[in-house]
Amino acid sequence: MSELIKNRRSIRKFKAGKAVTQEQLDILLEAAMLAPSARNSRPWEFIVVTKRDILDKIAELHPNAHMCASATAAIIVVAIPQDGGLEGYFPQDCGAATQNILLEAVALGLGACWCGIYPREERTASLAALLDIPDGKIPFNVIAVGVPDENPEQKGFFEAEKIKYFY
Repeated sequence: MSELIKNRRSIRKFKAGKAVTQEQLDILLEAAMLAPSARNSRPWEFIVVTKRDILDKIAELHPNAHMCASATAAIIVVAIPQDGGLEGYFPQDCGAATQNILLEAVALGLGACWCGIYPREERTASLAALLDIPDGKIPFNVIAVGVPDENPEQKGFFEAEKIKYFY
């Protein structure tokens, strides 16, 4: 199994004064855009926040995104709902892009934490207003990013009883 998968953790504490570089942000965004999507529809856009006042405001607005207050960057995955026979697949597609960001963060020695926004209407409305996201596009999640200041224990584990095989 990949060490990236084994080492991925939700990081909620970041080192102060250790900024995520532009090069690292670009690599994270490229990883996101390499994710699979239904019929290669790529129903996403990304907002990158490094401004301290906006990171702090995200931490205030989102009840579970307190880690943005210590993160030096955040990536907001913005969903663009599909049509033309693909309606309804944007959550899976944006989830795949998010997972690529989380795994690439580990590869870069960074920490990250995924905080859901969609489908909670109060969260989508407040983050859309803060980040000037136009109607028709949905703030899907916020990913806090920074240099980790913690190393949480692994929480996931293999559960054979949750598998059903048909041979």
